[in-house]
Amino acid sequence: MPGAVLWDLDGTIVDSEEYHWLSWRDTVAAEGISITYEQFLVSFGQRNDAIIPAWLPEASPRQIQLIGDAKEVEFRRLVRERGINALPGVTAWVERLGEQGWWQAIASSAPRANVEAILEAVGLGAHFRAVVTAADVKHGKPEPDVFLAAAGRLGIDPARCIVVEDAAPGIEAARRAGMRSIGVSRNTAKLSDADIAVASLQDLPADAFDRLTGGS
Repeated sequence: MPGAVLWDLDGTIVDSEEYHWLSWRDTVAAEGISITYEQFLVSFGQRNDAIIPAWLPEASPRQIQLIGDAKEVEFRRLVRERGINALPGVTAWVERLGEQGWWQAIASSAPRANVEAILEAVGLGAHFRAVVTAADVKHGKPEPDVFLAAAGRLGIDPARCIVVEDAAPGIEAARRAGMRSIGVSRNTAKLSDADIAVASLQDLPADAFDRLTGGS
């Protein structure tokens, strides 16, 4: 078996930025808070319990939970009502890796219900042997917890795992986990610490995953 590929979700498998922006904007507006798109971008990819206190410093743990839950309900509504597509190259790579014997897992900071909604929308759920989310680990990225947990559930040594990520904290989390990484972003400069960085998975060389594990 070649090894395992651990996939981030938001920004890597799907472009969910607009839905996250709209759901955050409308949810905090109901709390009397106005956020800018720039503030949202700074927070993108973080866990809710880190995002909300930055915007509502006086929020209690209970308020943080309620606001976060409301935001995610709105996000899933947008996904289900408007639909969402896998990013270019994702479906082809997920299917190809499965055919080649790679084990695959989702390792995301998103709530599990969000992951399930997105995988259902893009039709890729059957390809992933494990799903690890924010609720399954104590620390979010750039801490390595989510990737180590995914490797543990697959029963595969971290050294045999390759992370696919779109954000610098995720690339750093992969490094801390002792894993190789592939960064995918239109702004490849922000992923300079990845072992391979491409603007799109369509640009990824056919032997990229094999090269990162020594071809064995």
